[in-house]
Amino acid sequence: MTKQAVRIITIDEEKAGQRIDNFLKNVCKGVPTSHIYRLLRTGQIRVNKKRIKAPYRLMEGDELRLPPMEVAHEAPKKFIGSSLLQEIESRILYEDDKLMVVNKPAGIAVHGGSGVNLGMIEVLRQLRPRGPSLELAHRLDRETSGVLIIAKKRKILKELHELLRSRAVTKEYEALLHGILPKTHLKVDVPLLKNTLTSGERMVKVDKTGKSAVTHFELQESFPNASYVKIRIESGRTHQIRVHAQHIKHSIVGDEKYGHRESDKALVPPELSRLYLHAKRISFTLSDGTKMDIEAPLDEKFKKMIRYLGGLKR
Repeated sequence: MTKQAVRIITIDEEKAGQRIDNFLKNVCKGVPTSHIYRLLRTGQIRVNKKRIKAPYRLMEGDELRLPPMEVAHEAPKKFIGSSLLQEIESRILYEDDKLMVVNKPAGIAVHGGSGVNLGMIEVLRQLRPRGPSLELAHRLDRETSGVLIIAKKRKILKELHELLRSRAVTKEYEALLHGILPKTHLKVDVPLLKNTLTSGERMVKVDKTGKSAVTHFELQESFPNASYVKIRIESGRTHQIRVHAQHIKHSIVGDEKYGHRESDKALVPPELSRLYLHAKRISFTLSDGTKMDIEAPLDEKFKKMIRYLGGLKR
């Protein structure tokens, strides 16, 4: 354990707007959360020399005083192989001082956690160790590939979250579905309800008590027992595309949670096994007028599967 000296932090525009308890959890790494709340309750943490409570939102110009705290020694960083670092570096589609856009590979989680050693955000932070703090602006399922946005500034992170909430972000996906779609264009407008099982696994189902969700499927190419489709979503619910595809009885190829394993075995060679869902394109406009419209190319495995089915000559 190491004991820090008194710290004085002046809140700038980038840090303003956060609840003080959330801010402290990031600043006071290694300090137990319960201890942070005790320091707030007893007035040992002060803003502008005054006692404040956990819900207080920091303002630009606030002077924050932190008392000496005992900090646990940081655990050694998880080893990330050079080949993975190089692979992710090569997948950066766009980067400036505000954000980064990456073409996430299938099979890598967006962040580490229960049962996951490390994720995209940990790899990217190691790639940019001296840069600003990197934060996920949104998420993709572990087995989904494609466009992933990383914010470099809290202001941009908040703006991206608001754009996503207000549906001002256009998201397009590509997927392989089992069977042949009955129509070239198909709109699915059914609500989804998210449940968390006792194991911690998230499961989503169509339920009239759930949240509204709209998915548009557009046929690009059909094969004897599969359809290559473009997908646009109006909402961004957990597992939305996968559950809507299951609902119309055309589950995504390789979907072990909402699909059909026997159909997958009959269709997909073992060496091409994966979830065939790819976040192809994302577009939005920031408040400063910057227009972003970025596409992520399909990976080689996805393209090989389409060629295997006799499709696109790529």
